[in-house]
Amino acid sequence: MTSFFTQLHKKKITLLSLIILATSFILAPPFLSRSVSRLVQLKSHLYPSSAIQQKLRRPFNTTPNRYIARMAYENELEVALLAVQRATLLTKSVFHSHSKGTLTKSDNSPVTIGDLGAQALIISSIKHVFPEDEVVGEEDADDLRKDEALRSLVWDLVQAAKLDDSAAEDKIGGPIKSVDAMLDSVDSGRSAGGRKGRIWALDPIDGTKGFLRGGQYAVCLALMIDGVPTVGVIGTPNLPVDDKAPLDADIGANADDSDGKGVLFGAVKGEGATSRPLSSGGLKEGSKIFMKPLNDISQATFCESVEAGHSSHGDNAAIASKLGITKPSVRMDSQAKYGSIARGAGDLYLRLPVSKTYQEKIWDHAAGVVIVQEAGGEVTDAWGKPLDFGIGRTLKDNKGVVAAPKGVFPRVIEVVKEVLGAKE
Repeated sequence: MTSFFTQLHKKKITLLSLIILATSFILAPPFLSRSVSRLVQLKSHLYPSSAIQQKLRRPFNTTPNRYIARMAYENELEVALLAVQRATLLTKSVFHSHSKGTLTKSDNSPVTIGDLGAQALIISSIKHVFPEDEVVGEEDADDLRKDEALRSLVWDLVQAAKLDDSAAEDKIGGPIKSVDAMLDSVDSGRSAGGRKGRIWALDPIDGTKGFLRGGQYAVCLALMIDGVPTVGVIGTPNLPVDDKAPLDADIGANADDSDGKGVLFGAVKGEGATSRPLSSGGLKEGSKIFMKPLNDISQATFCESVEAGHSSHGDNAAIASKLGITKPSVRMDSQAKYGSIARGAGDLYLRLPVSKTYQEKIWDHAAGVVIVQEAGGEVTDAWGKPLDFGIGRTLKDNKGVVAAPKGVFPRVIEVVKEVLGAKE
C-alpha cells in the first residue's frame, strides 16, 4: 500500500513538472530559467541521491540545460576572476621590483616570490568559497617553511595584495589571516588530479622566464569537472586591453603593465568567452571575444613559445612554410598566447614536442583550452588527439599542442602530422 501511494505521489509530481515547463515556454524565456530551477528541486525531492545531484550541476550540450550550467558555474567564474585579479596585484608589484626572489626547483625551472604569493592568494580564495574542492598547483611551501627571510618577504606581499572594492574582497575571503594560513594555502595545491570530482588547475605565474626577463606572463586558473576543463580564467597584466590590437614580433619582449595594458580572460564551457580590463577593485564589464575568421590561411599569424626548449621552432617554421605563411612568428611566454588567438589578435598556436619524454603540465593549458574553445577554436595535441586532463598532473598521453580556428583546423593538423611524421 505504501508503494502504491509513493508511485501515485511521483506521478502527480511528474504531471506538475510538465505543466510548469510548458507554461514557461508559453510565457517568456526568463520564466524558463526559474522553471528549470524548480524542476531541479522537484527531482532532488524525488531522487535525492548525491550522484544524481552532482549530475544536475554539470553542464550539458542541450539548450534548456544551459540554464542549469549558467547557474551552476556563474559563481565559480566570478570567484576565479576575482581571485586571479587580486593575485595580479601581487605579481605586478614583484614584476616592477629589482629582485624577484628567484629560486630554482628540482627540475631546474625558476620560481619567484611572485609565484608563491600568488598561489597562496588564489588557493585561499578557492578554499574560502569551495572548501571541498581540490587544487593542482604548480608550487609548494617547502622553501617558505625552511627560509624565514623568504617567508617574511612573501607574507608582506600577500598582506599588501588587496582589492579596493570591499564587496569583491569579501567575496573571496578577505586577507589571509596568518603566516601559517598562507603556508597551508600554498601546500593545498598538492592534489594528484584525476577524472572524478571538482579539481582546480593553477599556475600562479605561467611564463616565469618571461616574467623574469620583462616579457609576457599570465596568472592562470581552471576548474575541471570530472577531468574536463569547464571554467577558465587567465590574467595577463602586460597585454593590451584593446582586443583589436594586432600582435607584433616585439610583444613578447620589453613588456610592461602601463596604461592601456592588463586583460582578464574568462570562459565557461558552453557559455562563450570574454575579455575585460584588469582592475584593482571589482570586475570591469566583460566583452565577448571570438577567434578571427580566417579565409586565407597564408595570412595567418601564428604564435609560439619564446623558449626553444618548450616548442620546436624548426618544426613550427616548416609547418608555416607548408601553409604558405610568410609573416614571422610571434613569440611570447605563457598562456597569453591562448588569450591572444581567442580574441583574434593571432590565429594559430603551435607547441610542438621537442622530446619524446617531456610531459606537458595540466596547469599550463587547462584555462587556455576552455577560452579558445569557447571563442570558436579547436585544441588537440600534435597528432589530433583531444587533450586528456583526467589522468593526473600531466598530459602524459598527449604530445604537443595545436590550437586554431575550427574552419582551418583540419588543414593545420594535417600539415602538422605531415611534418612530424617525416621525422619518424
